[in-house]
Amino acid sequence: MFELPDLPYGYNALEPYIDEATMKVHHDGHHATYVKNLNEVLEGHEEFLKMDVETLLKSLDKVPLEIQTKVKNNAGGHYHHSIFWTMMAPSGEGKPHGKLAETINQTFGGWEAFKEQFNHSALGVFGSGWTWLVLDSGKLVIVNTLNQDSPISRGEFPVLGLDLWEHAYYLKYQNKRADYIESWWKVVNWEEAEKRLEQASTK
Repeated sequence: MFELPDLPYGYNALEPYIDEATMKVHHDGHHATYVKNLNEVLEGHEEFLKMDVETLLKSLDKVPLEIQTKVKNNAGGHYHHSIFWTMMAPSGEGKPHGKLAETINQTFGGWEAFKEQFNHSALGVFGSGWTWLVLDSGKLVIVNTLNQDSPISRGEFPVLGLDLWEHAYYLKYQNKRADYIESWWKVVNWEEAEKRLEQASTK
């Protein structure tokens, strides 16, 4: 059975950038529902319940066709949120460092150029989805996915990701997605992103 992970910090820890009310609804409501729905749709399919969620998302072609979409949506929602919580921290460090900073500079021409490209991509997502910095064939790339489609399912490893569903920001920012994106940079956990880059490089 899949389980809802605890937040690695308090509901109000990301204030004033991500508000307490949003974090409670986002984690206890939306994420919990993905976990509940995933367990329910996989009842009677124990071979998939025994997988970790990342392996499941890489194995969607093995899931029975009649439940494949529900599994994709709910497994994606569970996986994305599980890593999203860790990609933020109460005391964001402002900018990447170490190997990640070097790779971003080499790939995008510097921190500001990278941030501008990421923001532009995020603002271009129509409806619900995510913007990601992924490692694809050894190269950092900015990509968007719709709904809960996962970069993992297409062979890309997420280093950093931003939830662009309205439930992630609407209580505080309403329709001002640009303000939400700009505030999110203040709580990015670059130490975790650095770890994920190292992890991706070994896969």
